[in-house]
Amino acid sequence: MKENCQNCNTLILDNFCSNCGQKSFKRINKKYIVDELQYTIIHTNKGFLYTLKKLAKNPGKTAREFIEGNRVHHYKPLSLLFILSTISALLMFKLLDMGSIMSKLYSDKKMNSMMMTDMYTFMSSYYSLLMMALIPVFAFCTWLILKNWGQNYYEHIIINSYVLSFYTLIYIVFIVPILYFLKNSPESFLNVSTFSFILYVLIYFWFFKGYYPEKSFKEIALNVVLIFLLIVVAYFAFILIAMILYMIYFAIAYSPKELLEYIKPTGKI
Repeated sequence: MKENCQNCNTLILDNFCSNCGQKSFKRINKKYIVDELQYTIIHTNKGFLYTLKKLAKNPGKTAREFIEGNRVHHYKPLSLLFILSTISALLMFKLLDMGSIMSKLYSDKKMNSMMMTDMYTFMSSYYSLLMMALIPVFAFCTWLILKNWGQNYYEHIIINSYVLSFYTLIYIVFIVPILYFLKNSPESFLNVSTFSFILYVLIYFWFFKGYYPEKSFKEIALNVVLIFLLIVVAYFAFILIAMILYMIYFAIAYSPKELLEYIKPTGKI
C-alpha cells in the first residue's frame, strides 16, 4: 500500500523515501526490537573489536587507512576514544578510588588541603576525559610541527584521536592493574602514573613510524620530541588556567574565611 513519508510527506513507492531516505512506516513490534538489538550488538562489536585489534597491532597504519578512505570496517575514531576514555575514567574513579589515594598522598606530604585533594582527585580520576577534551590542542601541536607532511588540521584531530585511543587502551590493559596493586603505596602509585604520561612519547614515535613508513628514524624522533615539548607546555598551561578559573569561582561563591579554610593544609607539620 502506498503511503506518504512521515518525515517529508513525499509519496513512498518502495521501502525507502526517494526524497529523504526515510524508511516506510512499520509499526514497532517484537521483530523490530529483535532486529534493532541484533544490528546494534553485532554491528557495533564487529567494528569496535576490529578496530581495537588493528589499533593494537599498528596504530599509525590503522589511522592512515582510515584517513585515506578505508573506513567501512573501522569504528569511528572519536566514538572509539569516547568509549575507551569513559571506561578508563570509571576504572580510575570506582576501582582505584582516586579520592582516598590522593588524600593519603598529600597527607603524608603534609600538603593535604581540601583544594589540592579535590583538584588532583578530579584530574586523576577523569584524566582520560580531560585528555580527550584537549584533542584539538594536541592536534594543533602535531599539525604545527608536521604541517609539511601533507595532513590538514582536521586530519590531525583524527590522528590524535587514534594516538590517545591507543594510549588509553594500554592504560586500561596494563597500567590500571598495576595501579590497583599499588593502591596502598601512594608514592609508588604516583611514580607509575607519572611514567604512564612519559609513555606518551614512545607511543607517538611508534605511531608516526607506522603512519609515515617512508620517513627516517631521525626525522620522526626529532619531530616527536618537538611535539611532546609543545604538548607539555600546552597541557600545563591548560592546568594553570583551569586552576585559576577554579579559584576565581570559589572566591566568588564562598566567603574569604571559607576560601582560606579550603586551601589551608590539614596535615600536622
